[in-house]
Amino acid sequence: MNEPVIIANKLTKRFGDFTATNEISFEVKKGEIFGFLGANGAGKTTAIRMFCGLLLPSSGSATVAGFDVFKQTELIKQNIGYMSQKFSLYEDLTVKENIRFYAGIYGMSRRLIKEKTGPLLKQLNLLSEANMLVKSLPLGWKQKLAFSVAVFHEPKVVFLDEPTGGVDPITRREFWNLIFQAAERGITVFVTTHYMDEAEYCNRVSIMVDGKIEALDTPRKLKQSFNALSMDEVFLQLARGAKRAGD
Repeated sequence: MNEPVIIANKLTKRFGDFTATNEISFEVKKGEIFGFLGANGAGKTTAIRMFCGLLLPSSGSATVAGFDVFKQTELIKQNIGYMSQKFSLYEDLTVKENIRFYAGIYGMSRRLIKEKTGPLLKQLNLLSEANMLVKSLPLGWKQKLAFSVAVFHEPKVVFLDEPTGGVDPITRREFWNLIFQAAERGITVFVTTHYMDEAEYCNRVSIMVDGKIEALDTPRKLKQSFNALSMDEVFLQLARGAKRAGD
């Protein structure tokens, strides 16, 4: 894992007099599971929107999957996957229709979509639910389907914004197994979460406070640096110093 898929250099976003994201710099490598943590108001969502090509930065530079966040936003969108904390599939389409719809948006051919749909439904144990409306599925199944759709086209990087919010611990573990499988295939996983036990699953973790990255390392080294027994303790030590709220 030595090829950077995300490179940020002093990336900054200002809204008038307010600096939401303040000169953040880091790299994320191919196949890495990168935890992007911070309390509400830290600037995480603003940063993710810039990386996804949805928001132009004010200054600094960044590339995602080799494309410039200022000049190549459409190419970025074609080479990433995205799953938001709010459920991101169409409730009034069936499971199979959702897969077909999103795969088409990402430019996959009909032949390839058809070829890959069966194995995916089998992997998710959704073969018998293929023609059910998504709104009739339990939340945990919806979340796993949403993630699988986000990586169906094998993007170089997938952005997950609090993907396991509201699901039970067993489903969360199953969801993380899907993340591990994606990373093993070389997909870079950029994930935000409020569950600090999930931070332990990441290869590296960054923690933002008031628009700046205050810590970035492996979970083990962060716990050593902060003399903490858990990532929860590390996060609390940093978050206590935050001065603002509301992202």
